[in-house]
Amino acid sequence: MPEKTPKNNEEPRIGVYVCNCGGNIGDVVECENVARVLGKLPNVVTSHSHMFMCSDPGQKLIEEDIKGKGVNRVVVGACSIFLHEQTFRGTVERAGLNPYLYYHVGLREQDSWVHHDHPKDATEKATRMMMAGVAKARHMRPLEPVRLEAGKHALVIGGGVAGLRAALDIARRGLQVTLVEKSHYLGGRMAQWERVFPTNEEARVLLKQLIDRVLAEPNITIHTGAQVIGSQGYVGNFQVKIRQEPRGVRGTFPNEEEAIAVCPIKRRKRFDYGLSTRKAIYRSYTGSVPESLVIDWEHCTKCGECVKVAPEGMIDLNEESREFNVNVGAVVMATGFTPYEPSYGEMGWKEFPEVITLAQLHRLLDDEGPSQGKFYWNGHPVTDVAIIHCVGSRQIEGVHQPQPDGNVNNYCSRVCCTASLSMAALIRKKAPNAKVYDIYEDIRTYGRGHEDYYRNAGKGQVTFLRYFAEEIPEVVRADESAERPLLVKVKDHLTWGEKIELPVDLVVLATGMMPNPVDDLIEMFKIAPGNDRFLLEVHPKLRPVETAVNGIVLAGTAQGPMNIQESCAAAGAAASKVAALLIQGQVELEPFVAVVDPELCTGSGECINHCPQEEAIALETFIENDRTFQRAVVTPANCNGCGVCVGVCPNRAIDVAGWRLDEFEAMVDAITSEIPALEGVL
Repeated sequence: MPEKTPKNNEEPRIGVYVCNCGGNIGDVVECENVARVLGKLPNVVTSHSHMFMCSDPGQKLIEEDIKGKGVNRVVVGACSIFLHEQTFRGTVERAGLNPYLYYHVGLREQDSWVHHDHPKDATEKATRMMMAGVAKARHMRPLEPVRLEAGKHALVIGGGVAGLRAALDIARRGLQVTLVEKSHYLGGRMAQWERVFPTNEEARVLLKQLIDRVLAEPNITIHTGAQVIGSQGYVGNFQVKIRQEPRGVRGTFPNEEEAIAVCPIKRRKRFDYGLSTRKAIYRSYTGSVPESLVIDWEHCTKCGECVKVAPEGMIDLNEESREFNVNVGAVVMATGFTPYEPSYGEMGWKEFPEVITLAQLHRLLDDEGPSQGKFYWNGHPVTDVAIIHCVGSRQIEGVHQPQPDGNVNNYCSRVCCTASLSMAALIRKKAPNAKVYDIYEDIRTYGRGHEDYYRNAGKGQVTFLRYFAEEIPEVVRADESAERPLLVKVKDHLTWGEKIELPVDLVVLATGMMPNPVDDLIEMFKIAPGNDRFLLEVHPKLRPVETAVNGIVLAGTAQGPMNIQESCAAAGAAASKVAALLIQGQVELEPFVAVVDPELCTGSGECINHCPQEEAIALETFIENDRTFQRAVVTPANCNGCGVCVGVCPNRAIDVAGWRLDEFEAMVDAITSEIPALEGVL
């Protein structure tokens, strides 16, 4: 315990500090006068106004008052607590005072910014808010963080580029990593691309290099064909249950092609977005990891034809799934994205076979794709193609068809514009005589080097047309006598709203990103999706990869639309957060959790009935003097300090540490009381 931490019965000696925030507060609130008024309150031994309390001189002022004037409680009025709570806690702790004997009042967001045109009223409000802070400070008690043992082991869910990158970065910091991938092959969506922008490097070559580094890392254990089916526990100690589906094929063997050929089952190949077929025994792509074939159990009839031609013991059609448990200290959600699936008839989707998605175009132009990179459709070269942007992104209610949850995708998928332009450039390269029409709502080439794709497309004779969201382009079948099978009708606002008809061989819908469906994981880990259905971070700037559940962090497109570079950067941030949590083998949590007074608790169970947090509070049986009774017991690691239990307890036997009822009552009394010192000061 720090030397200057006051005992519970020690008289409060409060230091008050009012920040001008460089004018954000001081231009509206008379900070000097507020400090002067507060200096007259009981138990306040010093009161200051400062231009920047968060600056080194501002922090030094607080430290000097604690050491020189015996200040044992600190009240700071400044900008948002989310910005500088840790700053001032550190200041107080460096001076030898318990860091939880500091209270922060938000004078900027709650006062000066919202009452900018009423400085006198804003000054009085600031005074009352600070008085409430002083009243709370009189009742504050020293607290200690909740300390938990933490296993130096992390779980990464998802084996795409973000999951692989996060796993590698965590393992390099000396932590154990278990990586689970739902499919039977690593690489995720990146394996389906031929090249990455803006470097134009070969995607699968880069991916293989990353996978090789992951495989060479002894701290990483990989399970493909696996998914999480259960979880309990808390940060530092999650008990996770995993089910792994069998591959049915053990290793590689020389006559694999023969085993594939004799299989009678054909299915659309998901890796090629349905542009080709595969058998019920298959490999996603050449060079895949793992290398061995896999059985499609959903469609395999177990006819045994493949077993007959394979070496003995290589194929087992009776192999069963297995379940196992791992204990981890933190979890990285790298669950990835899925391309938007247009509804039937949306711009001709599934109504006309000549309408495909941008993802399908990627596979079509891939040298290892279904047409070996030739720009052909239905056996004929494509000479006229239209690419339509923002399909499944930036949608408008009442104009676009909603998703099953009733909401439209009103967000921008960010990467589609550059991806579309890169494909336009590739079309011009592979079919120099082809006409390319790029029909966009807005061009958002936001990344470094991305704008070059837009400029080069214009120089490369790509024809641009612009539509407005409420005037969706229409794709219709052309007359039988027409040279091209489809017509794209668009109202072009680059030509002042002229209605244009484009005869084309192929229409490409630049579909946006949607999160992979992970409702089961959301329920298991008690994390939250945002309005866009992607997993939600606590704060986009202050805590950009953390969820509201301690120990659960986000990586890559599980969180929102990103390109490969951004996904890797986000994965690195997630890895840093996990390492900071677990590297010491101990996790410290905020002490603001429910505390039960055993003298007042009668074991009514109302707190348990109303607690929204799983396993945060439970009734336990005690025996004392031959008497058996029950009392509520809190598990601090699972409690988030919401205070629901405080409100329902019939005996007031529960309080939240740091926010006890007597503190609240004192604050209410102070904020509603007269301010005798105001006269002649304000």
